Amino acid sequence: MNRLNVTIGICAYNEEKNITNLLNALLNQKIEKLLIEEILVISDGSTDRTNEIVKEFSCKNNKIKLVELKERRGKSFAINEILKLAKSSIVVLESADTIPEEIAIETLCLPLRDIKVGATTARAIPLNSSNDFIGFIINLEWNLHHRLSNIKPKFGELIAFRNVIRNITPTTVDEETIAAKINSLGYSLKYVPEARFYKKGPNSIKDFLSQRRRNHAGHLFLYKQTRYKPITLNGLLIFFVLLFNFPKRHPLWVISAILLDILSRILGRFDFLRGKCDYRWKVIPSTKELSV
Repeated sequence: MNRLNVTIGICAYNEEKNITNLLNALLNQKIEKLLIEEILVISDGSTDRTNEIVKEFSCKNNKIKLVELKERRGKSFAINEILKLAKSSIVVLESADTIPEEIAIETLCLPLRDIKVGATTARAIPLNSSNDFIGFIINLEWNLHHRLSNIKPKFGELIAFRNVIRNITPTTVDEETIAAKINSLGYSLKYVPEARFYKKGPNSIKDFLSQRRRNHAGHLFLYKQTRYKPITLNGLLIFFVLLFNFPKRHPLWVISAILLDILSRILGRFDFLRGKCDYRWKVIPSTKELSV
């Protein structure tokens, strides 16, 4: 059986704290049925040591290529650079503030051997401890995302897709926008929970609200433009999934999490109605300090 050819694309903005971990994790992937042809790092106007670190890697491994954008334009613009440059039949897009497990890339890509499948998405594992309030909320939310993705895939920070689209429109929900375009071409979408990666969620209520508000507004814009409805817009379904998987501990924290989510949706809809969509969103520093 022929191996799948893969381009891995990474969009990075000031990721000096994790880019070494990510590149090492990608270079040490266990692969048998894939050929990783290239790893493209698009540095979106980085001002820290990100570019320097990537250049050191590229000197040792010619698969790693750095593209420096002189000014920050936003992740969707960096993704378009990847789509323009990628030479493989499959593109893997991974956020620079994540760390994949050693079988994640192959596990994520193998369903694409089915010609009906156009895109796949992996499972996010939070590094936040569930022993404090905000960490509990992050773990609760991401566990719900996992359960919802078994109903309809939710696309996040690690996805794979056929190299059949040339660009995406400016957006704050890049991966869901890619999924919408792939789906519009007649391909099915698939969630691959065995393909896991680690990521850190916000560590304050303010940062949590900011992130959820931005995402909800982005999903509303996406639905308006394409009629593609991310599963997280289905509030009633989320309620029932939570009801049947209600945590046994900290019921007051669960209720607080629900109220915070409702607030973030209200704020996000307010931004949507005002037409506010900042493609160069404010970085949340607490999500950049990863350790596995």
